[in-house]
Amino acid sequence: MIKNDLFLRVLNGEATSRPPVWMMRQAGRYLPEYIKIREKYDFFTRCQTPELASEITIQPIRRYGMDAAILFSDILVIPQAMNIEVQMVPNVGPVIPNPVRSLKDLDQVIIPEVNESLGYVFDAIKMTKEKLEGQVPLIGFAGSPWTLLCYIVQGRGSKVFELAKQFCFNEPEAAHLLLDKLTETTIEYLKGKIKAGADVIQLFDSWGGILSPEDYLKYSWPYLNRIIDALEDQVPVIMYGKGCWFAMNEFNKSKASAIGIDWTCAPKTARSLVDSKRVLQGNLDPSYLLSNPTLITNKVNQMIGEFGHQHYIVNLGHGITPKTPLDNVKAFFDTVKNYQALEV
Repeated sequence: MIKNDLFLRVLNGEATSRPPVWMMRQAGRYLPEYIKIREKYDFFTRCQTPELASEITIQPIRRYGMDAAILFSDILVIPQAMNIEVQMVPNVGPVIPNPVRSLKDLDQVIIPEVNESLGYVFDAIKMTKEKLEGQVPLIGFAGSPWTLLCYIVQGRGSKVFELAKQFCFNEPEAAHLLLDKLTETTIEYLKGKIKAGADVIQLFDSWGGILSPEDYLKYSWPYLNRIIDALEDQVPVIMYGKGCWFAMNEFNKSKASAIGIDWTCAPKTARSLVDSKRVLQGNLDPSYLLSNPTLITNKVNQMIGEFGHQHYIVNLGHGITPKTPLDNVKAFFDTVKNYQALEV
């Protein structure tokens, strides 16, 4: 039994007195207690050690008491499990030393047995659930196949991922084979997370917005939709696409329980593109958390007013940035928790 089930009730379509709130990337980099762990262990050690991952997951819950926890992990654990080496280089980010650039390169890319290669994630979920003691729901997540392909082909982060696009346009057979392998692996991975105890799944299409609407319907959305369909009867699924407002109609027709949006799509615009009772999540620009508590309070109240407090989950439009002041984070969460609707 989950004591604070506000998040789940909203995802189930129920009316509530206030919207639930959590924050993308809330587990990690801005918290001093996380920084102490980071000083002792490298990034993937933190991800691959259940005791560390579970501790990092519940740190923000202890400090702020938000309405959901999200497991500390990384989207690139999936490529690692598929026999693709991934390094996390300080001040650079993820690096794939041997990127996939051809059909032949795909011979080495496997569809793994997830319990063997990603069992540490499932163990972290079980450990986190024990530590949470039913306080709030736990979110598990994965990156979209397209977003994973971007890193696997480009070899590192990029603003435009031109090599990933070149690969798709020049080697479409190889691109779709890689996307298929990523999709199959992601489905089994997320089913494993659910079995281990994840209450909700969020899919991150962080680089979907760099595609044209036409290409999005070729290289991203069909694979995401397969994942959503595979999980729909198990737990609520939140679909988040950064810069993907042009695909809102497709998201709305899907079986996703909620649609996450970034700050480039106005609340009223988002509402106009979906069914009246469709749950939306978002979308404060994380940079507002670098301002001051008064401005944050005003912006959050404005955001709730524009989305409407029903069928809505308060969040950022993308992940919290590392140097965000702790008092500003508190102002964000307190504003939502203190929100009083005129009527339910």
